Amino acid sequence: MSHLTQLFSEIGGQFISPEASLIEKLKHVKAFVFDWDGVFTNASKDANSQSQFNEADSMGVNLLRFSYFLNYNQLPITAIISGENNKAAFLFCTREKLHASYSKCANKLIASNHLCETFNLKPNEICFVFDDVLDLSLADVSGLRIFIPRNANPLLNEYVIKHKLADYITGAQCGEFAVREACELVMGLHGNYEEVVTQRKVFSDNYTNYLSLRKELDTTFYFSEEGTIKVMEA
Repeated sequence: MSHLTQLFSEIGGQFISPEASLIEKLKHVKAFVFDWDGVFTNASKDANSQSQFNEADSMGVNLLRFSYFLNYNQLPITAIISGENNKAAFLFCTREKLHASYSKCANKLIASNHLCETFNLKPNEICFVFDDVLDLSLADVSGLRIFIPRNANPLLNEYVIKHKLADYITGAQCGEFAVREACELVMGLHGNYEEVVTQRKVFSDNYTNYLSLRKELDTTFYFSEEGTIKVMEA
């Protein structure tokens, strides 16, 4: 057992696909797509149907993108695809300069197909981080799938494994910094985690260049209406 597999297994992570397979799948990945509710959040909402995110997960996404930049000298495509409107998700996408935000997408395949057409991607070039039934259609076609479980849905957890819809299941449940775990795993698979952290620590020229490219991005906000993807008005 490799150090990486042992380390993540010790915190409860499950390698449904072996580490070598994950590394091979990751070689094709050009985009990182996240669900919102139950992924960045614990799936709860306030009286206004809004949620929150945390800075540990936010840093994880930032470091993941820098990790990709170090390996490929370009930014990965990053997007949120959610079934709901979430102001916190909109804020996160704007602040972190993600490429796209999709909301009100009950059929996530429609959103992912639009993402692929817009950024010239294939489904197997997507790494998808997800947690629930609404996400399974996209998980079924994505190249690398990271599932965030809940003890409260053991049958769904079993279904995901039985139908081979995940390559890795996080040890952290939703609301427990599972996005950070997913991002650290991918960086470990990239083989450059120590370089990522060291360069971020000293604010290296590489990190400065990465930030400059990131700052040039403006998030495009989309929503689904009757099966059609539309641009959200400002």
